[in-house]
Amino acid sequence: MGKIKIRSTTVVAIKHNGQVAIGADGQATMGNTVAKSNVKKIRKLQDGKIITGFAGSTADAFTLLERLEEKLATYTGNMKRAAVELAKDWRTDRYLRRLEAMMIVVDKGEILVISGTGDVLEPDDDIASIGSGSMYARAAAIALKRHSPDMTAEEMVRESLGIAADICIYTNHNLVVETVK
Repeated sequence: MGKIKIRSTTVVAIKHNGQVAIGADGQATMGNTVAKSNVKKIRKLQDGKIITGFAGSTADAFTLLERLEEKLATYTGNMKRAAVELAKDWRTDRYLRRLEAMMIVVDKGEILVISGTGDVLEPDDDIASIGSGSMYARAAAIALKRHSPDMTAEEMVRESLGIAADICIYTNHNLVVETVK
């Protein structure tokens, strides 16, 4: 029997009208079964000034989260510099390069996507999404930004994740959404 793949998650971040919000659903599945419905995939760092969301292996994500915290401490809270240094380590370190996860990291001014291929991406449209339902959430977020400009970033994140949960079997309606202070 082959290895059962654990799938989880949908994470979306939106910057809109001066507010940055990030959210995730709570579902993790093993094969075609829900393994857990209330996984916490959003973490606050630096007293809530930086918030991260992760997709992929939970153990791998926590390892990366710890490394990101170390980098933030080293670079006095400079999120972009810490993200670039983490991505460098992730790509070149023998142990880290095997980790299977992705992260979205936000502060009050920007959104970054960090991957194990060494990428640190700033989305052009102030929307980032990762995980199984990411394209559904992204499509909803794009439509909301274009056609509902009076919504807050937090409202857009909630609605985008709700739409993804209605479509994607790996996404549920148990949401955690945070805004950056």
